[in-house]
Amino acid sequence: MASSQGYFSVLLHAFVLATVATLGFSQLSPNYYDYSCPNALSTIKSVVEAAVQNENRMGASLLRLHFHDCFVNGCDGSILLDPSPTIDSEKNALPNVGSLRGFEVIDEIKQAVDEACGKPVVSCADILAIVARDSVVALGGPTWEVQLGRRDSTTASREAANANIPAPFFSLSELITNFKNHGLDEKDLVVLSGGHTIGYARCLNFKAHIYNDSNIDPNFAQYLKYICPRNGGDQNLAPLDSTAANFDVGYYSNLVNKNGLLHSDQELFNGGSTDALVQQYSYDNEVFFEDFASSIIKMGNIQPITGDQGQVRVNCRKVNY
Repeated sequence: MASSQGYFSVLLHAFVLATVATLGFSQLSPNYYDYSCPNALSTIKSVVEAAVQNENRMGASLLRLHFHDCFVNGCDGSILLDPSPTIDSEKNALPNVGSLRGFEVIDEIKQAVDEACGKPVVSCADILAIVARDSVVALGGPTWEVQLGRRDSTTASREAANANIPAPFFSLSELITNFKNHGLDEKDLVVLSGGHTIGYARCLNFKAHIYNDSNIDPNFAQYLKYICPRNGGDQNLAPLDSTAANFDVGYYSNLVNKNGLLHSDQELFNGGSTDALVQQYSYDNEVFFEDFASSIIKMGNIQPITGDQGQVRVNCRKVNY
């Protein structure tokens, strides 16, 4: 009886996740701002392009903000809220503190788009989703229609961020479970991990991999040890792949050659169920681009706040009072 109840509970959880995702998707539209602010998307794009042109690493930082926002309590802009007496900011969560960047660019975009619209019309959550797309395009990646109409949360949770954002030391089974808990499948895991084709990681996050793991090319590990000594150097940076300023399939080629920077990256190609997909993406840029666009749209529809729930923040860092 207990096992049948447990099975029913799993089915119910899966049903609720599917229902929430479907309801969220049905209330979002790529045309959401066509009448209320027709210049919104072009305004955002111009600021993103300037920011990435000024510093190509910014593209990866802006993409990561969207990922880390969606993986906490859904894509609701909570990642942008600063600490306050009523906000336990997700910026101070272990995966984020001292690591997330790009908040000033979001501030600049918010100011520019509000001026273009004549008032606060575009939510901070939608800004994150649009900026993710525009950053990928600016670095040579695919484009996609961003579903819009999210509203902003009035709360944040450092505890939820600590619990829900995938860690760089996760095993493949832990990664699969984490993504499944967000309504994402094994293919989404492999595809969205391809976001690591751009950007950098801190020594703190790959030190254990280069000193303790055996599934890493010895020459690659030795090179990284100059950047990341066994003692100290935790904030030193290394590129997540060999073409970190270009959105391409280099990330997957690196995994096939055991040159994954993070333990969690190399887990995707380590004799497990995701090997074949990594192998395919390593030589098929077109398929990767198509699949990345599909999976990030799916991720962007994780539990959005819509309708008359939440708010459209005047300042992305603060709740409207």
